[in-house]
Amino acid sequence: MEIYTPKNKIKLSPVIRNGRKFVEVTFGNDNDIRLSLSKEENVELVGGKAYLPAENFVLAEFFDRYVEMAFIDYSAVKETAPRKEEDKRPSLPKGYLEKLQQVRYSDHTVRVYTSYFRDFQQYFEGCKIETVTPDEINAYLLYLIHEKNISSCQQNQRINAIKFYYEKVLGQERRCYKVNRAKREKTLPDVLSKEEIKKILDVTVTDLRFFCMFSILYSAGLRISELLELKPGDINESRSLIRVRQGKWKKDRYTLLSKPLMKKLTEYNRLYKPKVWLFEHRPGEPFTESIVSKRLKLRLGKRESRNGFIHTCYAIRSPLTCWSKEPTSRL
Repeated sequence: MEIYTPKNKIKLSPVIRNGRKFVEVTFGNDNDIRLSLSKEENVELVGGKAYLPAENFVLAEFFDRYVEMAFIDYSAVKETAPRKEEDKRPSLPKGYLEKLQQVRYSDHTVRVYTSYFRDFQQYFEGCKIETVTPDEINAYLLYLIHEKNISSCQQNQRINAIKFYYEKVLGQERRCYKVNRAKREKTLPDVLSKEEIKKILDVTVTDLRFFCMFSILYSAGLRISELLELKPGDINESRSLIRVRQGKWKKDRYTLLSKPLMKKLTEYNRLYKPKVWLFEHRPGEPFTESIVSKRLKLRLGKRESRNGFIHTCYAIRSPLTCWSKEPTSRL
């Protein structure tokens, strides 16, 4: 007969130490929990408590790491989380979302189109959206350019979102709706240095999942959406290839698999035993783009480019092409 052993308890509380916000982790004197906490980034251990910087703390990820070790009381931290502002934009017109799904646009495109079209609806709130004229739409675009400083890329995306409604949902003729499109700027990509890449990977070495994810983003040049769509069978170790299914433009392709990374992936598979997706947040459930992107931004910190803060997930995958001719060892 097995002897029942009560599970350890962890309590999370928001505190301020020396003028800085922390999450206080009270765990008693359990050595296993202490050892795990000691590997957390910028942790401060004091007796049976650990202090984690609040600005880098992600509750969902902490919960995943420690839920098998202890009961976690996170009610105090959850209560202090800022509430999302209520979205007051008008609801999408009937048929808009359904049509996007029928033509099998990607999840990312659906999010972009629906968000931009709701902005368009809000601007013309009080008017019948079906009767807005091309001249009024051009005036709206000029407002976005001059007042909101949108990029040419975003301008074209907003045009596409508007055109989709009038032409695909309402079935109006294309000639009845004309807008001027901006030329896309030709700029060089903002690329992370090798030192910055090493810094990101060094601080994720305690979490094998994110180490492998960031390593694949960097070494294989995958988009984050492509990374999260990978399945265990897409890794071909014998040929050192990764199969990317239905990437951009709905095309399959193969990309390189770093040989040193194979060892880490083997260790990852042995430890986490993914079933459906290669990288699972929970059994059978993939990570979201938001979780991976936020973790990457935390590791990178605030790094500015000539156009403002860089797109971190794009920056980490850019070196595959930019450095492909350099005499450097691959990851």
